[in-house]
Amino acid sequence: MLGIDHIDSWAVFFEPENLKKLSQCGVSMMDSADEVFPAVLNYMGMDPRSENPEDFKKAEAKLLAIRPYITYFHSSKYVSDLANGNICVAFGYSGDVFQAANRAKDAKNGVNIAYSIPKEGSNLWFDLLAIPADASNPKEAHAFINNLLDPQVIAKVSASVGYANPNPSAKQYMDPELINNPEVYPPQDVLDKLYISTTPPQAIMRLMTRSWSKVKSNQ
Repeated sequence: MLGIDHIDSWAVFFEPENLKKLSQCGVSMMDSADEVFPAVLNYMGMDPRSENPEDFKKAEAKLLAIRPYITYFHSSKYVSDLANGNICVAFGYSGDVFQAANRAKDAKNGVNIAYSIPKEGSNLWFDLLAIPADASNPKEAHAFINNLLDPQVIAKVSASVGYANPNPSAKQYMDPELINNPEVYPPQDVLDKLYISTTPPQAIMRLMTRSWSKVKSNQ
């Protein structure tokens, strides 16, 4: 459809001429301004943590240009739609895409799903656990965290959700295919291109929210 064998760039998603072709079979984008805007800013050569309103205007214009070709905005529906072949491209989380691929494989429905980290870079994120200072059950909370720190337990979690874990001792209990997948455990040269999002000032948050509403409503 695009005339290429391997997708490795945000250009597939953020350039209208490319997304227009893919819109024929369905395009999903996460309904998350704080995920999408940094990706667009980064793709356009700007700081993904920018606090410059002018940068967000440029990012908004880029998103409005591709808006006609986006089938829907949702932050979880794309998992089942990918697995069932109802859409052909999604802006989403790595683990979600891997889960969709596993569902399609288990269903033997002929749907082949691939995940790619764009060469321009993307968001590097972490799931964290914290116990509130006034927690009513701190003992149980510590027990839960300790359970997740068990190498065999976290290995099963990674196998189930398709996400990497930071416990080196867990690797002996994991499928080598998962450990050696560069999309799950990226090599250093890929990690060097990733960025970590931060919480922007309130003024930028409001600007981003307004822009996102404008993009979604296609106005």
